[in-house]
Amino acid sequence: MSLVRQIKVNQLGYPVDADKIAVLTAKCSEFEVVNQKTKKIVYRGQLSEPIEDQASNEVVYHADFSNVSDSGHYYIQADGVRSATFLISDNPYFEARQGILKAFYFFRCGMELTEEYAGEWAHKACHLAESIVFDNQECKLDGTGGWHDAGDYGKYTVPGAKAVADLLLAYELRPNAFNQAIPIPETDGVIPDILHECRYELDWLLKMQELETGAVYHKLTTLEFPGLDVMPEDDLDPQYLTPVSATATGTFAATMAMAARIYKPFDQEFAAVCLERAEKAWQWLLMNPDVPGFKNPVEITTGEYGDEDDRDERFWAAAELYRTTGNENYHQALIELADEDFSKTEFGWADMGGYGTTAYLLNGKALSNHDVYQKLMSELMHEAEKLLNNCSKDGYLISLENEDYVWGSNMGVMNKAMTLLLAHHFTGNVAYKNCALDHVHYLFGRNALDISYVTGFGDRPVMEPHHRPSVGDQVDAPVPGLVSGGPNAGLQDEYAAAHLQGKAPAKCFVDHEDSYATNEVTVYWNSPALFVLAHF
Repeated sequence: MSLVRQIKVNQLGYPVDADKIAVLTAKCSEFEVVNQKTKKIVYRGQLSEPIEDQASNEVVYHADFSNVSDSGHYYIQADGVRSATFLISDNPYFEARQGILKAFYFFRCGMELTEEYAGEWAHKACHLAESIVFDNQECKLDGTGGWHDAGDYGKYTVPGAKAVADLLLAYELRPNAFNQAIPIPETDGVIPDILHECRYELDWLLKMQELETGAVYHKLTTLEFPGLDVMPEDDLDPQYLTPVSATATGTFAATMAMAARIYKPFDQEFAAVCLERAEKAWQWLLMNPDVPGFKNPVEITTGEYGDEDDRDERFWAAAELYRTTGNENYHQALIELADEDFSKTEFGWADMGGYGTTAYLLNGKALSNHDVYQKLMSELMHEAEKLLNNCSKDGYLISLENEDYVWGSNMGVMNKAMTLLLAHHFTGNVAYKNCALDHVHYLFGRNALDISYVTGFGDRPVMEPHHRPSVGDQVDAPVPGLVSGGPNAGLQDEYAAAHLQGKAPAKCFVDHEDSYATNEVTVYWNSPALFVLAHF
């Protein structure tokens, strides 16, 4: 990879009517914006006062070129250094939005990815054998389909549900962002491709439910991870359905209730199945109020996704079921859970209260308990204000604090942008939306490492993700549209620990396939990025 440049920009570009700021680590008096085609200087400006950026341990300067509003390709130069070339246009992120959605097709399990749709990343169908129920190994079930979770080939209910929820919520709030075909094999010009893609995962999630009880298996994986260069069709070890969990059952209930609502105009029969299964899962939750958090059986070493607190998942399930059905029983359950002490504003795979809050607030005041509505709105706005304040102090204009540079920090970047966009949705305050856009700029290159954290997009993108198909397929370029995990000061893999000691938090990233703690990819890091890009 080329050297880090001293002028950091969004390598894709900036919307015509948006604020446009570059971040410089070079100390100079002025900067120039140059039209790439004509080589003419179209703008000269002064740099800001120096800003101490704690996360990168740098002194940075801002170059504001918001006055440049003509569409075209540009770059910034200052004292002999220059930035990446970027686009100013009405829709600079269209291709990235399409690509990040198309990535879910590349994550598909159980079907051949043909050259027509996958291009050079085509591969044969994988994981077609029946799955073994871990607690009853005489029993084998159909677990085919769905999305591979990450850089491995496991399929996990909770993070899969988060990913689906982000996509369904993006469609629900911004349907016009998904009018254009990707395309994928199911493209029909009737149902938007984003709903076709979610359906592929939803159909798998339905297989994860025990029909007799309503409970949902936590995950479906092999006993251990396959080698890093193993293609999906060559991963032939038996796969096991691990024991059920309350977190899996709660997220399943919530996501199926969402699907029942959103798919109803397109497929009433499928919507009815989703609602029936959601309500069955809810009944199991009612009958099992105190369930220990999921723990991997000792024989299984794949991702655990453990979570001792299932109140947020129950809260989310109650909110979605109430929004979809209007049934007061779900409303009362939500009211009771809203008084519990857990975060109501997080959008992670472990802390999911933000989804419940969003569902309840989207229902509107008329269908809500006044006190609960006000409480949840207040908590959301308090969080958004905190994020806004963080952005104003950060050299790269994002809301992460030093302690937020953890495993999957880019999920944090996009989840926080989601929070800001929801605050904008409920208040109309454009400051929240502008701040969310600054997080997009970070993802695509305006960061301390001058890197686009999305494969295939930007002029200096991630090239070596910890992603088995990208490692094993003999194609130089990685599968496109994958969001990398990003800087992680925890250094929890050997490669990161060997190469990143002493680095500032925002620089604890290495573009190498062995660094799973900084450079893996997941469906639930792609999904909030898609939600965010749907707004721009």
